[in-house]
Amino acid sequence: MNLDLIMDILVATVPLLIIFPSLFAFTTWLERKALARIQNRIGPNKVGIPCTRISLFGLGQPAADGIKMIFKEDIVPRGADRLFHLLAPILALIPAMLVLCFLPLDFSFFAFWDEGIAEDIKAVQSFALDGAVIFFFAITGLNTLAIFMAGWASRNKYSLLGGMRAIAQMVSYEIPLVLSAVIVVMYVGSLNAEKIVLAQDTLWFVFTPWGLAAFVIFFIAALAETNRSPFDLPEAESEIIAGYFTEYSGFKFALFFLGEYIAMFAISGLAVVLFLGGSLGPGVTVELVDGVKELESAFAGLPIIWLLAKIFALIAVMIWLRGTLPRLRVDQLMAFAWKFLLPLSILNILVAGFAYFIPQENIGPKVAVWVVSLGILYAAAKGLNSLNRAEVKPREYKYAE
Repeated sequence: MNLDLIMDILVATVPLLIIFPSLFAFTTWLERKALARIQNRIGPNKVGIPCTRISLFGLGQPAADGIKMIFKEDIVPRGADRLFHLLAPILALIPAMLVLCFLPLDFSFFAFWDEGIAEDIKAVQSFALDGAVIFFFAITGLNTLAIFMAGWASRNKYSLLGGMRAIAQMVSYEIPLVLSAVIVVMYVGSLNAEKIVLAQDTLWFVFTPWGLAAFVIFFIAALAETNRSPFDLPEAESEIIAGYFTEYSGFKFALFFLGEYIAMFAISGLAVVLFLGGSLGPGVTVELVDGVKELESAFAGLPIIWLLAKIFALIAVMIWLRGTLPRLRVDQLMAFAWKFLLPLSILNILVAGFAYFIPQENIGPKVAVWVVSLGILYAAAKGLNSLNRAEVKPREYKYAE
């Protein structure tokens, strides 16, 4: 194999394999501390620098948990399918890591010793593909297979119930998720993630009426796709113990855990690309170079900093929602997807198409678009609130005289 090709692959992939697992460890610590603060607890505060009394607010806890998981005994149920029981956590992690390649993370500046290598990396990066958004959704669909494989291979009724719940939930919420992304693709006219970011040089799509409604729908569906509260029905401990990974322990359980958090980064990254300007921010501008739009930054690496900052902002909202909202019932979960999110997503596509063809000088139609978009958000909030308010009916005594 060509040495230059090997260097291109290493520079393009090694940062992904280092940065995101490290951010995963930090995010688990951040979530535990935030939930502890919400619940009036302290959270992890003991493990810090080994062989010292320096605790660093418990920042060493993720490393300690990882070491513990590696050395824990791997227990497989007697009647389980050992092959699929092993493959399920691997299959859950691989798609989550693959979709990170479709985020506009330009690591070419790492090849500072050779400008030729940097240019080669820019030419082959996955997010520059014309079908990057399609590939993103195609690869994330494999996660559904991994979850059901885990539930079926465990030969446990709770695991199987969790797997079946996961399939119903992820298939249902994937439709409004994709429809929300379709709006941006229609407006930009491209499936290229880089072009979508460059199209937001003057105004992020979240500040448009149709973009705001699409972003809220996308974020709600993303919570369900990643099994985050209040949509964490597949692993509801109060009903089915731990759902599809009830029979998992040790390193296999750690792979599921890692895959879930990496999927949070991936889906948040896609939301940032579609609606929040991607890598754009103060110090990062879009310039015309030979008639082609390109990102220009004050210093190398600033676009990645802005992208990761926006991703962490969305993850912080996910953590806050986990400590705030109660879990929905299964029927409420499915009803919200099919009766509210799906019709609202279709209506928002019509609103976006209408807004696209409105002349800039017409104020009246623009106000109408804002009113309809805010109505879509109100309908989504009203629908979610109605699910949490069960109708109280008078008690009936069927056998009383």
